Amino acid sequence: MYSIIDIESNGAGYRKECIIDIAIYRYDGQKIVDQFISLVNPESDITPFVQKLTSITPKMVKTAPKFHEIAKRVIEITQNTTLVGHNIDFDYRMLRQSFKNLGYDFQINTLDTIPLAKKLIPDEVSYSLGKLVKSLGIPLTNHHRADGDARATLELFKLLVSKDTENEIIQKQHDETNAKTYINKIKLLTQDLPNEKGFVYFQNTDGKIILSEYVQDINKFSKKVFNSKSKKWEGIQREVEQINFELTGTDTIARLILNSKNIKKREVLPFGLYFRNNKYIVEKNTLNKDERPILRFRSFTQGSKASQFIATQKEYDDINVFKKKIDFKKRNELWLGTGRKLGEKLFLIIENGKVVSYGFYELFTQIQTLSRLSKLKIDLPLSSADLHNELQLALIRGDFETLPLPK
Repeated sequence: MYSIIDIESNGAGYRKECIIDIAIYRYDGQKIVDQFISLVNPESDITPFVQKLTSITPKMVKTAPKFHEIAKRVIEITQNTTLVGHNIDFDYRMLRQSFKNLGYDFQINTLDTIPLAKKLIPDEVSYSLGKLVKSLGIPLTNHHRADGDARATLELFKLLVSKDTENEIIQKQHDETNAKTYINKIKLLTQDLPNEKGFVYFQNTDGKIILSEYVQDINKFSKKVFNSKSKKWEGIQREVEQINFELTGTDTIARLILNSKNIKKREVLPFGLYFRNNKYIVEKNTLNKDERPILRFRSFTQGSKASQFIATQKEYDDINVFKKKIDFKKRNELWLGTGRKLGEKLFLIIENGKVVSYGFYELFTQIQTLSRLSKLKIDLPLSSADLHNELQLALIRGDFETLPLPK
């Protein structure tokens, strides 16, 4: 039993896409026994490119069901089947992503018609769905709409099944896709990891953390660990059975979390900001050991961006004004900034020039008093120089709204 699927998305950034059109045909090897076709309200914008490609407009999906309203039907029609698609990784990812937002772990065996077509119909000029089915004489109506593409994929799949007279290739690809091999282990563990900053935790079968790191790209770092030939990672590669993560959103939040967990991870900040001849410059700190930098940076590029921004602020032509702006002494303030995810805010409590705690709250939460904040705050041990430096950079960028500390 197979479920042939095609999905169209709204064209948002990778892993931020939403389904706008879905078609599934349940096929028993002889005939279609069930089908589900629907537009889906993505509850977000549809890019102009996708509107032009699919002819699906925001007006068309406005009254369409939202994914949570069709989720039960999707599970019902795909249950006890192998999910088949042309570039199935995309469709399967979209389903897992959508179900994950509902708190449901969607898992199913899959089969991709692209590698099957390459094995059974070699020497084609292109294996894109449109060009391939045209070459094979398979009708395709409503191209780039879920219904039309899913129906064409079904006809292509029928042809591939008929050409594989011994069922060897389809069986082999199914086995390869779903076997417990090292390659599939990597795919399974990394397929839903975000390409965002945060903490990543590799755990063994007992749930014990065998590796934890703060990284700029969780997905990329995890795949790098698996693909490495270094002996350093051999034990991790062998033992890891699950990967969890904690998004931070910004380097500032990451530094706060590191400090709250009392993790000593001092950054190397080899470049500094200096003020000479009425001009801000960035250079290596080792060039002049007698002069203390106003700010420190992890790279020359980071320093250059900061100095360029500073140069656009006329008030900072006066070095004393600039130094006062980033000075923490005697500050008693509440800082509000962007949180780890959409709809969340970060707050910092600064008392007598020291960052004493931080926390997160939803936009609808009322936090006018310190007693309310105290229920949400996470206390920090002694503030590090790295944290102060990170917060000074955030101040310059305008990442925070600074308010008097409420009573």
